[in-house]
Amino acid sequence: MPLPFLTADRAFEVAGETSDDVALPFDDHDQWRRPYRPGPWRVGAAALLLLMASFVLLAAMIISFAGAMPGAGICLGLGVVFVACALRLLRVGAWVSRHGLRRVGFFSTTTVPWARATDVRTVQQPVRWLGLPRTVQGQALVLVHQNGERLQLLTDHNADFLSRVEAFDRAADTVEAWGDEYRPV
Repeated sequence: MPLPFLTADRAFEVAGETSDDVALPFDDHDQWRRPYRPGPWRVGAAALLLLMASFVLLAAMIISFAGAMPGAGICLGLGVVFVACALRLLRVGAWVSRHGLRRVGFFSTTTVPWARATDVRTVQQPVRWLGLPRTVQGQALVLVHQNGERLQLLTDHNADFLSRVEAFDRAADTVEAWGDEYRPV
């Protein structure tokens, strides 16, 4: 079973090339791709959700064998919600293609065509720590719209890049390379 999110960082390692040699390592630029791997905090949270889902689904099976179908239905529904939340949590992040840039959040998705973007850059600013209300000084990759509005794409303190500065720098450089390639000048 192919797992395309595992090939994001390995695409740079092909034949000893560095990220400076290969800016856009993928063959099909029409397909939406996340140019980095999900971070350990995000994968760990999704794994915990899936673990809880397995216990809830096991409880649903035991309750259904006991004959209490309404309780089994509630447990089954809760297990399905846990699985759906875990899958959505793994999809959160910045995705790029030839068509534009997409910021996928847990509850919403924003897509900006490259033609409406004026700049993609890394800035120093207060950022949220793991998406919580607490802010710390850090770096953020932002996309600037034609109307001047800024969309924060990645931060070095989110669930993908906390304590992984090199991974943030590589992901920011890759997204900026996509922007340089497809954003009209």
